[in-house]
Amino acid sequence: MAREQLQVLSALDSAKTQLYHFTAIIIAGMGFFTDAYDLFAISLVTRLLGRIYYFKGGEKPGTLPPGVASSVTGVALVGTLCGQLFFGWLGDKMGRKRVYGMTLALMVICSLASGLSFGNEPKGVMATLCFFRFWLGFGIGGDYPLSATIMSEYANKKTRGAFIAAVFAMQGFGILASGIVALIVSSSFDHAFNAPAYRSNKLDSTAPQADYVWRIILMFGAIPAALTYYWRMKMPETARYTALVAKNAKQAAQDMARVLQVEIEPEEQKVEKIAHDTRNSFGLFSKEFARRHGLHLLGTTSTWFLLDIAFYSNNLFQKDVLSGIGWIPPANTMSAIGEVYRVAKAQTLIAIFSTVPGYWFTVFFIDRMGRFAIQLMGFFFMTVFMFALAIPYHHWTQHENRIGFVVMYSLTFFFANFGPNSTTFVVPAEIFPARLRSTCHGISAAAGKAGAIVGAYGFLYASQSTNPKKTDAGYPTGIGIRYTLIILGVVNALGLLFTFLVPEPNGKSLEEMSGENEEDIEPTSNTTNRTVPV
Repeated sequence: MAREQLQVLSALDSAKTQLYHFTAIIIAGMGFFTDAYDLFAISLVTRLLGRIYYFKGGEKPGTLPPGVASSVTGVALVGTLCGQLFFGWLGDKMGRKRVYGMTLALMVICSLASGLSFGNEPKGVMATLCFFRFWLGFGIGGDYPLSATIMSEYANKKTRGAFIAAVFAMQGFGILASGIVALIVSSSFDHAFNAPAYRSNKLDSTAPQADYVWRIILMFGAIPAALTYYWRMKMPETARYTALVAKNAKQAAQDMARVLQVEIEPEEQKVEKIAHDTRNSFGLFSKEFARRHGLHLLGTTSTWFLLDIAFYSNNLFQKDVLSGIGWIPPANTMSAIGEVYRVAKAQTLIAIFSTVPGYWFTVFFIDRMGRFAIQLMGFFFMTVFMFALAIPYHHWTQHENRIGFVVMYSLTFFFANFGPNSTTFVVPAEIFPARLRSTCHGISAAAGKAGAIVGAYGFLYASQSTNPKKTDAGYPTGIGIRYTLIILGVVNALGLLFTFLVPEPNGKSLEEMSGENEEDIEPTSNTTNRTVPV
């Protein structure tokens, strides 16, 4: 039997869309703008780092050694995974707002520090870069559970999915911004110093000033985060944390009365009753949690893990895929700075025409179609397009067919974002109890980053050519891009299957989904929240 909802929570659920909703989206979304910028900007400058610090004068320009390349690319993902678990747990222990500023401050400091280095020797530069990118990732990781939880607890019931998805959609603008900043910086330096192509003059093709290019691109990520720090600190704590976790009815009513501009009764006796209800005090590792939410947590972790294997493989190594089909010219036909420009141009075009639109399609349709349908559709089309690229791969490598490849490759990004990349972020913020919501979102997000690490490290080696003469310097032979794409297609198909474990929260209050407003909880009550019988 459902318990009568607290007035402060009912007011939030039924509130009309107001200015504070959009303010919250901007404040939380700027964190994700910065997250995406910092995580994906590194892929634009890894080739430049290889040319600057690992020049050997051979037929091909210098490249980062395998161990260094995987560390530079993957260390921020490892930091993100750790941050998601730590700050997710801390957000439930200390409150969302108190922890929110820590993550942003860490991101600002480490974005700036990523462009600095101890000395100018390769070992010192790479060690510094990896150190600060780990802690940058740690701060980014905290932003995932906190931003999602804050937005879900502020939003109304009718448009909650769109608001949470809009926060996450700022990732698309962050990816786009990293490409645009790289285009502006590289074209400015290229125009000023006009270095020759590598095959024309190996030594002079990397202008000494190229060392500033990667530093400026990475450090720029601190600016948008710093601009929103003050407003993030001014946000009140969410009413659901204050009332249901901190058990402070008066403060929750005061905070939301100010935000919603309505009178709200504190209802201290109701909060006191909830506080002493032992049926809703089970812990994360209890049998009761496993019975009610175990399959839900398995669904959110598994789908996010599988999605990120494919998503981060595609994003971090799209320059290698596009080089493989000839859309980006061979490295020895360009100068070092010119190569940054061409890679950034490719990423920017894909972001404009597929990545960004995909995010916003989710924002517009998520509360109409539901989370389950969008996630199932996204995984289905990602699977289809991966196999369509991989099976006739030789056909796509022909010069006259490469535009078709780019179009279909872009569609995998579109359906990732108008699909599981958005919904895997939204759902864990809606289906777990308030006192465990941030923790469970952090666990789900960390599973995703584990998948991203698998994708980042695995794709780096697997995508190498089967021909030893065509591999990057220092790499063993791999299985090639064709078979790597086939594996990613299988991964997406598995994601589609595990989607059937994920419940549909559309149109329901957070308390309905978590069962926190139930007075009499039957042993089979968790089955009412599933999309299909499991």
